[in-house]
Amino acid sequence: MKETFLNLINYLKNPVLEKDSNTTLKYRFKIFFHLLIISIITGIIIAPFFAILEELQLVNMENHKIEAMFKDMGVLQIIALAAILVPIIEEAIFRAPITAFKKPLYFKVAFYSFALLFGFVHISNFDITTNVLLLSPLLVLPQILLGGYLGYIRVRFGIQWSMLLHGTYNCILILLSMLVES
Repeated sequence: MKETFLNLINYLKNPVLEKDSNTTLKYRFKIFFHLLIISIITGIIIAPFFAILEELQLVNMENHKIEAMFKDMGVLQIIALAAILVPIIEEAIFRAPITAFKKPLYFKVAFYSFALLFGFVHISNFDITTNVLLLSPLLVLPQILLGGYLGYIRVRFGIQWSMLLHGTYNCILILLSMLVES
């Protein structure tokens, strides 16, 4: 786990277009689960900042548009949408194109740009206010970081792995939020 984390950090500091030469499924699933745990821990570490922003009445987290969208859906519909359909679409838009940039500088710019775009697209989940716009880098920080993690696995293992990681991550968050609400 520590090795995966250090490899991820080093990669995020200097992303390169290079596939992982180890193609065994056991190895790839090990890295996949490490990245999933890292993604979840990242969200847990950042979450208290959202509580502080809400406590200071700077952002209303109750009006999150995802909750409103899921309000009239059943559990299977929510999981199908958030854990299957949305990850496939978002990965096709935000991760698939990055490997088209072959020159190292262009690749690096594309990698970071797509991670940032992925993050900032999620600002639309909030009611847009001045505070939300000013705090947007913090509000979408989990998605920006996740965009980097998904970019890492996409480049190293392929687009299907970023789709799987994205879908699994979303599914876990949905199931946890349903447990908290019940």
